[in-house]
Amino acid sequence: MSTPDSITAAAILPLVGGPANVLTVAHCMTRLRLGLRDGDLVDEAGLRALPAVLGLVADDGSYQIVLGPGTVARVTPAFEALLASAPAPLAPPGTEPATAPATAPGAEAATTADRLALRGAELKASRTRRNATPLKLFLRRIADVFVPLIPALIGCGVIAGLNGLLINLGVLRGLTPALTAIAAGFMALIAVFVGFNTAKVFGGTPVLGGAVASVVVYAGVAKVTVLGVTLAPGQGGVLGALTAALLGTYVEKWCRRWVPPTLDVLVTPTLTVLLTGLVTLYALMYAAGELSAAIGTAAAWLLSTTGALAGLVLGALFLPLVMLGLHQALIPIHTTLIEQQGYTVLLPVLAMAGAGQVGAALAVYVRLRHDTSLRTTIRSALPAGLLGVGEPLIYGVSLPLGRPFVTACAGGAAGGAFIGFFSMLGDRVGSTAIGPSGVALFPLLSGNRGLAVTAAIYAGGLLTGYAVGFAATYFFGLGGALRNGPDGGLDRDTDGASPARRSEQAAV
Repeated sequence: MSTPDSITAAAILPLVGGPANVLTVAHCMTRLRLGLRDGDLVDEAGLRALPAVLGLVADDGSYQIVLGPGTVARVTPAFEALLASAPAPLAPPGTEPATAPATAPGAEAATTADRLALRGAELKASRTRRNATPLKLFLRRIADVFVPLIPALIGCGVIAGLNGLLINLGVLRGLTPALTAIAAGFMALIAVFVGFNTAKVFGGTPVLGGAVASVVVYAGVAKVTVLGVTLAPGQGGVLGALTAALLGTYVEKWCRRWVPPTLDVLVTPTLTVLLTGLVTLYALMYAAGELSAAIGTAAAWLLSTTGALAGLVLGALFLPLVMLGLHQALIPIHTTLIEQQGYTVLLPVLAMAGAGQVGAALAVYVRLRHDTSLRTTIRSALPAGLLGVGEPLIYGVSLPLGRPFVTACAGGAAGGAFIGFFSMLGDRVGSTAIGPSGVALFPLLSGNRGLAVTAAIYAGGLLTGYAVGFAATYFFGLGGALRNGPDGGLDRDTDGASPARRSEQAAV
């Protein structure tokens, strides 16, 4: 029986070049991430015409189809099932899909929304050519290690917040120990999951990655002394687990090259766990522990000493990171802070970028009241934006227009400065998990002044971001000379520059 999600998966597959063109499949909170053999086979106009597709992001690491939270988790298994059932032999990579559905007339789009979508595609293609650096590709692989952990982090974070509320209210005291165990269990063993995913992403055996990472959290390490210092279970945290599993992957690959096939099944796993385990105990745990402590100290100092300025800079820069797909490289830092302090103080500040984006989109909606196509796009993307999913608004509205993307960053800077200012006063606002932002972050909020004060400061930051993003876009983001064309869509400014050119300049 066909479901809406299986129908969406079946529609996407031929538009990305068919089964023969798909090398890998994964997903994060909002995006279906595909590794493709030939990106030129993708029919972007056809993908954009699908109702479930909110946006597209192309880079050298993967081709990402934005479907939104929840939807992507249901479409991905259906997509994988289609690949698994593909007949053999598969079609040659260069074969054009015969069953590709008819695409919308995007090449000659008559509406502003269609034209903005095409401009967004042009900008992303140009950006891909500029940003295919080894460092950025490596950071994306690091993000791929942590992205699958986000659902568990969210679930445990919400439970931890609920447990804290029950403890503060003094009710259901018999239940709170059980909730504590449920919320804390995953975090106590997160190093094992990080090690498993690291080996999987970097080409090793996942269970061996989990085995070497488990050394970090094993209670028996308290009997090990390094340079006169006794190790503590969990020392180094996720960073220690990440580096241990990464080292284990390289040791395993070395063994596969040199160990005779007849001995491989015994020698390779043994050497991988033994050599990597010794290096982890006598070097990596101590080094990663020092680095983790430095991250916590730096984050606390940054917001308590230069809070307003730091919040302004972080809030302004986060949208460009999202645009480049690099924002998930911050996940290890967030996870380290959650391990150390119980919450990450950086996420609420960075979430203000989404507030600026929402304010900017609302200003475009108000200013261009006669542009029904663009207003329809904004109405469909705005609920996701309020929940912290910014890609639909970025790639469908602000980035193709150019100036609204910059003014959205201004809104994020203002909201970040607001929260940073209160951090300077000693009022910390943090999140017990990563993933959600916007109004969806409220159930995960935590801090040092109580839930009411923490929620009030965060709400103030959101309202500031909304207001500044709206005002900056309303008065400066569209330009006084911007006018409607004869077809109801956007026309050129009086300086003669086309919106596509302006948006490319803004993105650069």
